[in-house]
Amino acid sequence: MVGSRTVTAVLGLVASLLVTAALWWYFDTLAVFVLVLLVPLLFRRFGDDEPDIVQECPTCGFQGTSDAYDYCPRDRTPLEEPEE
Repeated sequence: MVGSRTVTAVLGLVASLLVTAALWWYFDTLAVFVLVLLVPLLFRRFGDDEPDIVQECPTCGFQGTSDAYDYCPRDRTPLEEPEE
């Protein structure tokens, strides 16, 4: 079974190739390929991609990124602050 990230990556690659081919045809130059390489920089996220873990279940290992819950949603064990 193919994961959703793989499908998204393949669709992004295909769309990128189609846009590149269309721009190449329209402008009739290979300089477009240099510009296409810069597109990922425009959509890059700045900062840390990993969320901060504020709570952890000592039984199952569930990690929460919000302190809105007092108990684990899986086994109802009280959540604790993670050890660093």
